[in-house]
Amino acid sequence: MELGSVLQFLENKTILVTGATGYLAKIFVEKILRVQPNVKKFYLLLRAVDAKSARERLHDEVIGKELFKVIREKHGASLHSFISEKVTPVPGDISYEELGVKDCSLKDEMWREIDVVLNFAATTNFDERYDVALGINTLGALHVLNFAKKCVNVRMLVHVSTAYVCGEDAGLIMEQPYHMGMAKRGDDKVDINFEKKMAQEKLNQLVLEDVPEKEITSAMKDLGIERARRFGWPNTYVFTKAMGEMLVVNFKDDLPVLIIRPTMVASTYKEPFPGWIEGLRTIDSIIVGYGIGKVSCFISGPQATLDVIPADMVVNAITVAMVARAKQQYPETVYHLGSSLRNPVKFSNLHDFSFRYFSENPWINKEGEVVKIGRGTVFSSMSKFYTYMTIRYLLPLKALQLFNTLLFKRYQDVYTVLDRKAKLVMRLVDLYKPYVFFEGIFDDMNAEKLRIASRETCPEANDFDFDPVSIDWEDYMMNVHIPGLVKYVIK
Repeated sequence: MELGSVLQFLENKTILVTGATGYLAKIFVEKILRVQPNVKKFYLLLRAVDAKSARERLHDEVIGKELFKVIREKHGASLHSFISEKVTPVPGDISYEELGVKDCSLKDEMWREIDVVLNFAATTNFDERYDVALGINTLGALHVLNFAKKCVNVRMLVHVSTAYVCGEDAGLIMEQPYHMGMAKRGDDKVDINFEKKMAQEKLNQLVLEDVPEKEITSAMKDLGIERARRFGWPNTYVFTKAMGEMLVVNFKDDLPVLIIRPTMVASTYKEPFPGWIEGLRTIDSIIVGYGIGKVSCFISGPQATLDVIPADMVVNAITVAMVARAKQQYPETVYHLGSSLRNPVKFSNLHDFSFRYFSENPWINKEGEVVKIGRGTVFSSMSKFYTYMTIRYLLPLKALQLFNTLLFKRYQDVYTVLDRKAKLVMRLVDLYKPYVFFEGIFDDMNAEKLRIASRETCPEANDFDFDPVSIDWEDYMMNVHIPGLVKYVIK
């Protein structure tokens, strides 16, 4: 099958990107502007109240980032005119119909001009408020789909999801779409309209009862976890993303759709330079916490596989998949982008890499003190971790509670702080537990077919490489990813 030139496909294309301030979206936009400056235009949807706010967000949270330094160096003084010509910031919000775009003339222009729509927008918090997650991850996906259908020249919709919509499935997990109502557990069907209605009624009830905002947030977070686990998903994030996929698949009609499911997305492997990252991703909380001396124990199954994929490989795969879909040679709609099948790395390796890196390059805290780290304790089961927490923290906390009561609440402030920290740790462990003991391996046959076609028929295959087999995990973690975390996240 002939893919042809990626750069030729991108030339003179008009592309809508939602979630444009997000990590993957920025890397995608930077890549295209850098390698194909003859792309016609990007419309970048930014959550903003007006055009001025959207322009400010574009400058501060996208173009102004170090990620774009190669483009800045390339264009120099002409950068501003280049960006003005190629990038149009669009104030809006995918939680609303027609993406919340209020400027009617701009909206009509977009519907006339857009060739490809990419939906990167998401809230990735595992325990996001249920109403918020439904609005962005589920209903937002439908709103983007409906907007794409109104674009008269649209070639496809690329919907970026997550491989972990699989829930806690074990074994080989196939690249299969989710159909409307599919649940992971039980006989009940997932009724998205009911979920939306129930979340809104719960929120209305809390507001009517004049519940403080902080308690409303807590209650809506708990509701999300409760509904997710009822249907067999471990958290609100993956449940609402799965429902978003259901809506896209069910209502796409004749619109060509790609569903991209990356695993744990890490720092850039090569482009535009190695190690760029923004924010703490799934595994990074553990690495950073360990490096700065806040985490002294690890929880993982002895053979648990860590499925990681660098961000620039995800972007390369998306771009090549777009070319294949435009040529209608590849009917597959779902692509797993990960490493667990072809080049797995173990959680135990992550512990070792982290220990070695921070032993050789210790973190220096705000007081100028060197943070010394030990090997730490590794728990191979949750029962062992709970026993450790009970003996080390929870029982002493109970003793402090009793002591505090006997002394007329003299140590109430100390007890409150420690109790809050202990509850936070237990909640975080509960949220991350499905991933540290994850027993699934993501099949990537569709992605592999794409890699083979790219190598054989695409002249820019090396510039759009997304083969995880090429990654030396020790070199990547020790010399790229962890240094990137130190430079861009811990700072």
